[in-house]
Amino acid sequence: MAKATFGAGCFWGVEAAFRRIPGVTDAAVGYAGGHTDSPTYRDVCSHGTGHAEVVQVDYDPAQVSYDVLLDAFWQMHDPTQLNRQGPDVGDQYRSVIFFHTPEQEAAAKKSKEALESGQLLKRPVATLIQEAPTFWRAEEYHQRYLEKNSHAACSLGHSGGGR
Repeated sequence: MAKATFGAGCFWGVEAAFRRIPGVTDAAVGYAGGHTDSPTYRDVCSHGTGHAEVVQVDYDPAQVSYDVLLDAFWQMHDPTQLNRQGPDVGDQYRSVIFFHTPEQEAAAKKSKEALESGQLLKRPVATLIQEAPTFWRAEEYHQRYLEKNSHAACSLGHSGGGR
């Protein structure tokens, strides 16, 4: 088993998208990349913690490669948006890849370079690539939120603003 951590806007939709990928055995929403221990959703939304809303993905590398997860990440949001996705605005919605191994770091940088060198984007990629910090699991009511709340919605990028 391996771990991957991504921030791509509202973590509810990101979690749901990764859960649909065969080979992903679990996904949990949480917070990472800030300077506050044990942040709450309210803390993160106050913009005082520096944390991003992220999804930590557990996956079986024998069933799904990290490159497939990276491809899904790039496709599920607009990586050219700085500190926002669609109507969700704030540093907690930043586009970020938190790598857990040197191999993940190299793969993330290579995939970002490939995206930047293509002709699909109208603006530069704003996605950060950083070493994985402590992952703080979000409150239980946020886990599998879209599954538990069929009436809920989450703007998952797809605005196409940079594409």
